[in-house]
Amino acid sequence: MPGLLPEGETVPADGSLPATALHAVGARGFGVYVHVPFCASRCGYCDFNTYTAAELGGGADRESYVDAVLAELALAARVLGDAPPPRVDTVFVGGGTPTLLPADDLARILDGIDRTWGLAADAEVTTEANPESVTPGSLKTLRAAGYTRVSLGMQSAASGVLAVLDRQHSAGRAVAAAGEARDAGFDHVNLDLIYGTPGESAADFAASLAQVVAAGVDHVSAYALIVEDGTRLAARMRRGELPYPSDDVAADRYLAAEAALDAAGLSWYEVSNWARGEAARCRHNLLYWTGADWWGLGPGAHSHVGGVRWWNVKHPSAYARRLVAGESPGLAREVLTAGEAHTEDVMLRLRLASGLPLAALGSTGAAGARRALADGLLDPAAYAAGRAVLTLRGRLLADAVVRDLLP
Repeated sequence: MPGLLPEGETVPADGSLPATALHAVGARGFGVYVHVPFCASRCGYCDFNTYTAAELGGGADRESYVDAVLAELALAARVLGDAPPPRVDTVFVGGGTPTLLPADDLARILDGIDRTWGLAADAEVTTEANPESVTPGSLKTLRAAGYTRVSLGMQSAASGVLAVLDRQHSAGRAVAAAGEARDAGFDHVNLDLIYGTPGESAADFAASLAQVVAAGVDHVSAYALIVEDGTRLAARMRRGELPYPSDDVAADRYLAAEAALDAAGLSWYEVSNWARGEAARCRHNLLYWTGADWWGLGPGAHSHVGGVRWWNVKHPSAYARRLVAGESPGLAREVLTAGEAHTEDVMLRLRLASGLPLAALGSTGAAGARRALADGLLDPAAYAAGRAVLTLRGRLLADAVVRDLLP
C-alpha cells in the first residue's frame, strides 16, 4: 500500500505562500509534475501513491480526474498570481500509470499548463508509461500533443524476474514499445531497469542490459531493488518465501550496468541515470537535483517554490473534494532552513556527474572531502579543479560520501 506522507505545518486553505517564496519564482528553472494515481494492478514492490480500481472506493474515477488536475492548476495560477514563472521548462507526468488515461486526456493536461503559464519553446514534456499501456496510435497522439519524451518501465527482460515483481507485461514488450515510441516521432525514450531482485542471475541482468542497448534508446535508468515496508514483496520476505536483496549483488549489477551502458555510448550523469549526450538527459529531474522550483499537481504530489515544500492529500477522493470546495489540496508544508537547504544541495548535487563546488562545503565538509579523495571516492582531477565528483567506486558508496561531507 502507499507509504506515509511526512508531517509538517498546515497549508492555508487558499494555498497561499509566504511573500519571500514568490520573489524569484522560476529563476533557476520551473517545472510541473502531474501525478496520475491509477494502476491496472499493484506491483509487489511498489509503495507509491497509486490505486487500482478496487482500491479507489467512491468519489474518485479516471473519467473526472483531469478536471480535478485542471482545478488545481487554476488554484496554482491564483497562488502565484503576480509572480508567475517566466516559462515552464519541463513537464513530467508520472504515477501510477499515466497512460491508463486516454491520450487525449493527457493532451488536455498539457494544454492547460501551456494556457496557464506558457511552455518554453524547447520545453521537455515526459510521460511515464507501462509497456502494455501504450499503442502505436496512443503514442502518435501524445507526440502530436507536444509530449517530447516517454519513460517506459521495463524493469527486466527475464520473465521470472518480472513475475517476482508482479509486473504485467511480457519480457520483450518494453523494447517493442520503445520502438513504437521512436516510430511515433519521440527522439527521447527512456527504459527503466530494476536490479537485485531475488532470483535474478547475473546472466538475467546481462540479457536485460543487452536488450536495452539493442533497443537504441537514448536514456536508461537503473535502480537497485528497495524493499519497502507494507508491500507484498516485503511480506513475502518476512515469511521466508524470498531472500532479501544482497548489497554485494547490487554492487556487482551496478558495475555491470556501467560497463555495458558506457560501452554503448551512454554516459552517467546521475548515479542511477545514463544518457546518450547532454540533450538526452532528463531535464525535469535535473530541476529537482539542482534546487529549482516546481508545482506538483495531483494527490500526494510534492511541490517546491522558493524554499517552501508542500505535499497534497493522498487519496484521489479527498483531493477532488478539496478542489470542489475551492480549497487547496495541500496537506502540509515545510519552510526549509538554510541548513536544511544546504544538506539537500550536497545530497543531490553530489550524485551528479558535475558534482558540487568544494567551496560550498564548510570546514567539516572540506575535511570529509579530503578523506574521500584519499580513499579513492572523489575524482582527483575534478578535485584539483575545485569540485567534488564521485569516482565509480564513490558512486557505489555515495550515501557514505554524502554523510562525510555534511556537518
